Amino acid sequence: MMEIWGATVHTSPSEVTEFGQSLLADDPHHPGSLGIAISEAVSAAVADPNTRYALGSVLNHVLLHQTIIGEEALLQLAKVGETPDLLVGCTGGGSNFAGLSFPFLREKLKGTMNPTIRCVEPAACPSMSKGEYRYDFGDTAGMTPLVKMHTLGHGFIPDPIHAGGLRYHGMSPLVSHLYETGLVEAESIGQIECFTGALQFARSEGIVPAPEPTHAIASAIREAMRCKESGEERTILIALCGHGHLDLAAYEQFLTGEMVDHDLSDDAIAAALAQVPVLEA
Repeated sequence: MMEIWGATVHTSPSEVTEFGQSLLADDPHHPGSLGIAISEAVSAAVADPNTRYALGSVLNHVLLHQTIIGEEALLQLAKVGETPDLLVGCTGGGSNFAGLSFPFLREKLKGTMNPTIRCVEPAACPSMSKGEYRYDFGDTAGMTPLVKMHTLGHGFIPDPIHAGGLRYHGMSPLVSHLYETGLVEAESIGQIECFTGALQFARSEGIVPAPEPTHAIASAIREAMRCKESGEERTILIALCGHGHLDLAAYEQFLTGEMVDHDLSDDAIAAALAQVPVLEA
């Protein structure tokens, strides 16, 4: 689709940057990651004085921009006289989750409502659930400034799950801080459960969700089933941050039984965290 309007698209890791070339030399079938794509984009911008690069997630100004999502949701809920008991957002770099949750968090801190706020991340890339809170690079090559965040290590290469937007080794500093203070909670879910929830959602609502928000859908279904068993009534709010019309190959894999869950070993996490800089006090 991008090429229809004149763009040239390179799969990351690519042959057009030195960093991409070095990764492909070691592994011609390298699965790539968001961290690698960021490294390649930064290197391209640095090499060309006429090029500028704007990061689309993680950083504070992006999260602030995205809060229009939550502000609109607050107004929509007010029109029907509802407040959420649980707010669930898929979480990769943090912008979508923060965009929905931060306005509600403001209201929670003001005492006007008291929702549980939950980050949901892939089991194959659980930066909050299994990562460490420390200073690390935002990209794989170590070209970006160090930021304090939950991280699996900038050298961590996530398994090639279908939620590409969640395959990021770190988490927004603001979201990481909130998790450390206990204002938000986190859980990780495997992609088969997520796509199972996506199918249920699509057949109920008529919308095929993108792989990323299926994580929030799966968590919401878990909560709804708990409420069904206990008899408790809860209002659950999720953000559907995209449709899956460009991800139908992933749905085909799920429907044909070819999709697999990836088990993330503690050894893989430890090896990646060993590369994280150690800062002296």
